[in-house]
Amino acid sequence: MNIDITKLKNSIVSFIPIDNTLNFSKDDITRADMIDLKDVKVTGNIDRNNLDDYHVELHIEGKMVLPCALTLKPVDYPFSFNIDTIFSEDAQEMSKKIKKCENTIDILPIVWENILMEIPMRVVSPDANLEKIEGDGWKLVTEDLEDINPELAKLKDLLK
Repeated sequence: MNIDITKLKNSIVSFIPIDNTLNFSKDDITRADMIDLKDVKVTGNIDRNNLDDYHVELHIEGKMVLPCALTLKPVDYPFSFNIDTIFSEDAQEMSKKIKKCENTIDILPIVWENILMEIPMRVVSPDANLEKIEGDGWKLVTEDLEDINPELAKLKDLLK
């Protein structure tokens, strides 16, 4: 997502508006353990604070499709977040975080990095149910323990 900053550098405009829908490669999405990434909308603007600082203010929203932690079925996970950062033209952080040509800034790496930070550790489908609660050598134990050892029940009387 290359943004032409020529007019901003020459003080022709005070800010550059951004209103784009982004698409990411299937390889990047798969490497991030997502099934799909849909409707990623980026809005905001870039302005120049002083002689060599760029203020990037973005709002990103979209929908991730992630595997359910229990059933591995696809689960839609909507996200929405803001990015508000300042880059110095001669700072090393600008060359590391964003790809900058003479008069353009590629903010796609910034957006992608922040989307990755929004991925939850675990997603459970609302219609996922625990059909199998016991198997060969195991069973699901809930916190309600109904079978109390009779020897330990006598200890309960000692604490009264």
